[in-house]
Amino acid sequence: MNILLVTPPLVQLNTPYPATPALAGFLAERGAVVRQTDLSLELVLRLFSHDGLDQIAEACRAQAVSSPRVHLFLDRFADYRSTVASAVAFLQGRDDAAGWLIARRSYLPEGPRFDSLAPAGTGLDADQTLAELFGDLGVTDRAKLLASLYLDDLADIVREGVDPAFGFARYAERLALSAPSFDPILGRLAAPPTLIDRLIDTLAETALHRHAPDIVGLTLPFPGTVYAAFRIAAAVRRLAPAARIVFGGGYVNTELREMNDPRVFAYVDDLCFDEGFDPWLGILGQGPRVRTLSARPADLNAQRSTLNVQRSTPGDQHATFHVPSYDGLDLSRYLNLVEMANPMHRLWSDGKWLKLQLANGCYWHRCAFCDVALDYIGRYEAPAAEALVAAIVRLKRETGQSGFHFTDEALAPALVRRLCEALLASGETVTWWGNIRFEKGFTPALAELMARAGCIAVTGGLECAHNRLLRLMHKGITLDGAARSCQAFSDAGILVHAYLMYGFPTQTEDETVAALEYVRQRFADGHIQSAYWHRFALTAHSPIARDPGAFGIRLLPEADPGRRFSRNEIPYEEPGAPDHTRLGEGLRLALYNYMLGLGLDRPAHVWLEKKGLPHKRRNGV
Repeated sequence: MNILLVTPPLVQLNTPYPATPALAGFLAERGAVVRQTDLSLELVLRLFSHDGLDQIAEACRAQAVSSPRVHLFLDRFADYRSTVASAVAFLQGRDDAAGWLIARRSYLPEGPRFDSLAPAGTGLDADQTLAELFGDLGVTDRAKLLASLYLDDLADIVREGVDPAFGFARYAERLALSAPSFDPILGRLAAPPTLIDRLIDTLAETALHRHAPDIVGLTLPFPGTVYAAFRIAAAVRRLAPAARIVFGGGYVNTELREMNDPRVFAYVDDLCFDEGFDPWLGILGQGPRVRTLSARPADLNAQRSTLNVQRSTPGDQHATFHVPSYDGLDLSRYLNLVEMANPMHRLWSDGKWLKLQLANGCYWHRCAFCDVALDYIGRYEAPAAEALVAAIVRLKRETGQSGFHFTDEALAPALVRRLCEALLASGETVTWWGNIRFEKGFTPALAELMARAGCIAVTGGLECAHNRLLRLMHKGITLDGAARSCQAFSDAGILVHAYLMYGFPTQTEDETVAALEYVRQRFADGHIQSAYWHRFALTAHSPIARDPGAFGIRLLPEADPGRRFSRNEIPYEEPGAPDHTRLGEGLRLALYNYMLGLGLDRPAHVWLEKKGLPHKRRNGV
């Protein structure tokens, strides 16, 4: 039985999304014949090529969009067409010499994305900014930034002139965001295809002819992959009607647990939930059918009762660590992008990191805003450190890559210590980064040990960055403790990224200002290099959803579509809440500047009053 695992468009382009390698490794252990393909990467490489740009230009002319960006593209089309192959090859690492041409700024055509090189209020022009950031020797990094901005311009051109649903790391995301009804996706599938749709169809057909699968498994990690997954499934139904189609991934786990629309099963045979290993064993006839919804609409309620069956406990066969397989994924074809001159921010898009989940779930699993009721967070299992190091060494040998991104919900200090000690004992050199909690267990001594074992960066949640709110959400950290952890990492030479939240229930405007001031201080001290602020969203599987009154909010009636597609984010109201939309604009503007080393001499409140402007750059950024 041949299995084809597919990553649909669009996800990040620097390294494979980890779902298909993880499942491919597990299924290969069970004797299955598994192939995998990344149609997200294939779509972008097809689009940003000579032929792809010809098709983009043709579509732009046909749609006659009134856009300065599109007009610039058409006016300078010959320049774009003659440079696109070199830019892509350079970002893939296949043509380093092209970096010298790209770094000159006279080679690539420059659109509006290049305006970011001269930040407002700094008094610097683009060449001065580049000279300050990269000097005379940073040719490769300078060229990476310029080539990335060039591709960003091309992506904007596609969105404005060809298909408004296109984005560099997402496609038709709006159709799957808070989508109680399946109608919008069905409507788009039935509509005349866009250029992007036609390319997806062609890529799906090519993959089916090449691999002739009996089962096609697609991962749906984010809303921006959902429409493309259904489009690929439609191609499978049309071209290989005997093939079985399986969906899984983060979107399925969080959004489709209450799905009861039988029309979905015109495109998919099985929806797999949670880790995916047990459902796939059931599909292959090697175990019971659990945590799976299948194409038996009359039986959906009974099937749904299996979604929360208790997973195996440590000591069972599934508690062992399953080593991912990158077989069939050519890492040399992925694109290393640098879209901001920030050393921490670039890690997400620059580097062929091998993504590896060390432990299942979160060892804390108490945060009130988090989906702790779901298996992938609420069930924590950590393998032995020796098994993890053996897997790391094996992947390093198989791929030739020594960089790892540990994608755990949160790396526990005890596991990190054991892992570091085992890595150092092995004598292997690896470079790694991962997500942690800014808790007291991450001491200066542990941070030093992590650095010696190859850790270069950590990410972690500071959330609302206010002690009252941290207590309310049961975060289990304090601002003073988080500051000490950040300093410990910084002193050890480890970069730090903070996840931040605003609009949490009962949060006041004064608390928002105080949070921004706390974040400003961490940036000014050099203890945080990067951060991202997102607005609180109430989700169905969180403790807050079960007891909204304890958090001062009231749930609002949800639309009843009759036949439900997705449900996760829940509408609510909070009497007397400040204007979080206005505050969010200031928070994002402040962070953007902080990450460029700008505006750190200004008090926090000026950003939220829309009076803040960048002032001066901190040395070394």
